[in-house]
Amino acid sequence: MRVVVSSAGRFHAFDLADQMRQFGYLKVLYNAYPRWKIDKDLQPYSANFPWVFLAQLLANRLGWTKVTAELEWLTIDSFDRWVAKRLEPADVVVALSGYGLYTRRAAKKMGALTVCDRGSTHICTTNEILAEEYGRHSIPYCGISKRLMDKELQEYAEADLITIPSTFVYKTFIRNGVPAGKLRKVPYGVDLSLFRPMPKKDAVFRVIYVGQMTLRKGLPYLLEALCPLKIPRFDFVLIGTMSAEIKPFFNKYQGRFRYLGALPRSELAYYYSQSSVFVIASVEEGLALVQAQAMSCGLPVVATTNTGAEDLFTNGIEGFVVPIRDVASIRERILHLYEHPHVRSQMGQAALERVKAMGGWKDYGRHTVEVYKEALKYRFCKAALTAE
Repeated sequence: MRVVVSSAGRFHAFDLADQMRQFGYLKVLYNAYPRWKIDKDLQPYSANFPWVFLAQLLANRLGWTKVTAELEWLTIDSFDRWVAKRLEPADVVVALSGYGLYTRRAAKKMGALTVCDRGSTHICTTNEILAEEYGRHSIPYCGISKRLMDKELQEYAEADLITIPSTFVYKTFIRNGVPAGKLRKVPYGVDLSLFRPMPKKDAVFRVIYVGQMTLRKGLPYLLEALCPLKIPRFDFVLIGTMSAEIKPFFNKYQGRFRYLGALPRSELAYYYSQSSVFVIASVEEGLALVQAQAMSCGLPVVATTNTGAEDLFTNGIEGFVVPIRDVASIRERILHLYEHPHVRSQMGQAALERVKAMGGWKDYGRHTVEVYKEALKYRFCKAALTAE
């Protein structure tokens, strides 16, 4: 089986490509990074188109919102067309949603199985949730552009399969009229060699959040739930890239948390291990990888329903699942774990055992291979019956 993976950004696509490489199936990884930014093992398979994507990242870092939006579309469109022109023949062509309409059309002409890989909710649901969220905070919402919406919806229609990471995402696709037979749920893995428990150096009850500082990630609710807490030996740590939209909320609670900025992935296991609980309050998410990272470091997780949490752990066993935008529930669960250290310890151990049993990225790779092979077998049998 020859597999092509196409994704402008890293996301989970590089982990997918690496699994295909380890199974001996990867043919090409098309991406928009400079070659030196690609993992060493993937470099021999890498085809790179970095110019527009790097300009987009720079504009985003400088806070040029309108320029970033225009460059984002240019990245999506130009990358897709570039891959389509250079696409090598394969049995399976996987492209991340938004980046693969022309790629899939080129792949179909070659007879390949085409897979749309969507890491978040159905794009219409994503737009609805974010529009509501920005409206709640009276912040202008530009919305997902019509041209991107139209392009991605066409990808859903034309793809042979759509792979998704969680039950939450699955429900949004069904609700938007996508046939269940086209959907395949494959939850993401975690690097168990990189994320593992380390000795905690103090007795401080430390709550940690790792991820982007955005409205989508529910930061206003997280800050409102935890910053007013006045309990002994308590620390609240946030790690990740800051967005301009969240700065006013940070300013409101200045001095009641520690913001460490964005850190290398290789350092995160240490900070997870120095914490007591991981918390995430996203309003829209496919399957937040940071949850499994924290679990693999022995932390219980408090997460919202819209993070894919139900596919990672059982509510009340390895952590707690709470409704979105529910400040009181987040605070209540955190205080419960603060006041009941034995429960916290049991949940942390259960979280570690659960994530180990899931098998990390290797299990994700095996499951993905099964999905591809089953689909190829079905196509072959269908073609044989038609020929008869």
